[in-house]
Amino acid sequence: MAKTSRYQVDWTASAEQDLTAMVDYLSTESVLLAEKVLSHIYDRAHSLVYFPFRMRIVPELLAHGVERYRELLVDPYRIFCVIEGSHVRVLAVFDGRRDVEELLLQRLMAD
Repeated sequence: MAKTSRYQVDWTASAEQDLTAMVDYLSTESVLLAEKVLSHIYDRAHSLVYFPFRMRIVPELLAHGVERYRELLVDPYRIFCVIEGSHVRVLAVFDGRRDVEELLLQRLMAD
């Protein structure tokens, strides 16, 4: 049986900031909920160590011909990533109920 390649999942500072903001917001309603959501997002992202190409290309970017960025859906959140060699870089975590194109534009303008 062939051995499956293993990727390393790396979190960018901006993705970590997204998670911190999300946890802070959710904690105002329920600390238990915030911890549960955070754990679920980390677990799902860690699952990318195997088969990261199962993620879909971000549709809003694909519509503009940009195929480099992929996303993992963790309802209602969207984890934006890029695969570089044997690394999966987590770039952002957005609430999928928000206008993603606007959020990406804001992120680009801030950098």
